[in-house]
Amino acid sequence: MPATIITATSGKGGVGKTTTVANIAVALALYGKRVVAVDADIGLRNLDLVLGLENRIIYDLVDVAEGRCHLRQALVPDTRVGSLFLLAAAQTRDKTAVTPEQMQAICAQLRTMADYVLIDSPAGIEHGFQNAITPADRVLIVTTSDVSALRDADKVIYLLERDYQCQPALVLNRNNPRLVRNGNMRNIDDVLDILAIDLMGVVPEDELIVLTTDRGEPAVLDKRMVAREAYLNIAQRIMGNNVPLMRFEKRGFWARLFSR
Repeated sequence: MPATIITATSGKGGVGKTTTVANIAVALALYGKRVVAVDADIGLRNLDLVLGLENRIIYDLVDVAEGRCHLRQALVPDTRVGSLFLLAAAQTRDKTAVTPEQMQAICAQLRTMADYVLIDSPAGIEHGFQNAITPADRVLIVTTSDVSALRDADKVIYLLERDYQCQPALVLNRNNPRLVRNGNMRNIDDVLDILAIDLMGVVPEDELIVLTTDRGEPAVLDKRMVAREAYLNIAQRIMGNNVPLMRFEKRGFWARLFSR
């Protein structure tokens, strides 16, 4: 079966899209799927850092598009998860260095090499967004519940539905149950009412997530992480399995301490 290509986008930067792509990619690989994670954010690559593969990159997406190397030469294997590979973005070029047609051609080759291809789209709705969306079979909207992120997500959903006849699904990131209970953060139903798309998963806020991304160790590999279960569940849903949302009950100090 050819690979399913899934693009994660957001509109607004800083909502945790790259971290989400990295962790879902690792989760799918842990379930035995062959996965290629593609960084489409040319000029501002970060997916390699989150995956901890930055020191192993020789060739990148632009090198493949311009014929300086074969696609297989540019795929960086993750030795912690044997069936995961990274195709990194170029740091010294801009987003116009690759066309949507070239991205289509590269993804057509990747379809024969993997079960899933996850594309990390750059923020915004310009050329880089078009590159990332054009080859996608499915699109994930990654957003937090703050008003500016939701406004940008809503704009992206409108463009996807109008121009690409695409029905995206939602990953709500950094959900804080305490703030929701106190009325200081929109709850899941409020966000769904605003965006009016299907829910793929909810990732709880976890204060350790910054440490894992700085170390290049995806949260899904650390059993202490609160967000780990959410990423594993999203991977299950992507594979077509019916998995309930994780529980967001209030947890006391001792429960949190012993869980870590």
